[in-house]
Amino acid sequence: MISDDTYSDKLITIADKEIIFRNYYFPTGRKKVVRFDDIEKITVGEPSLRRGKWRLHGTGGFKTWFPMDVNRPVRDRIFIMLLKNQRMDIGFTVENGDTVEEILFSKGLIEKL
Repeated sequence: MISDDTYSDKLITIADKEIIFRNYYFPTGRKKVVRFDDIEKITVGEPSLRRGKWRLHGTGGFKTWFPMDVNRPVRDRIFIMLLKNQRMDIGFTVENGDTVEEILFSKGLIEKL
């Protein structure tokens, strides 16, 4: 259960021990909760066609799933989350990339490219 919100916007909430992705599942728009213990690593990079800049929702190659974000093409960075013991990665964007990158780095989850 969420104990302390560290960051929250229209796309995600970062709590004490988990990240909540809004509008994750298609077509219901239900959320997905990922515990920090289930994350292998997160990489951060500039938006590009290959990294999912134009992927507004879903997957194009059955490797990375993107929760809905209709503003993804104008975001300043894309985060790719590799989960332990799962085939599908999560690609996501946020409203304040600097803050989220700093929070995730401080929790030891970010791998700098």
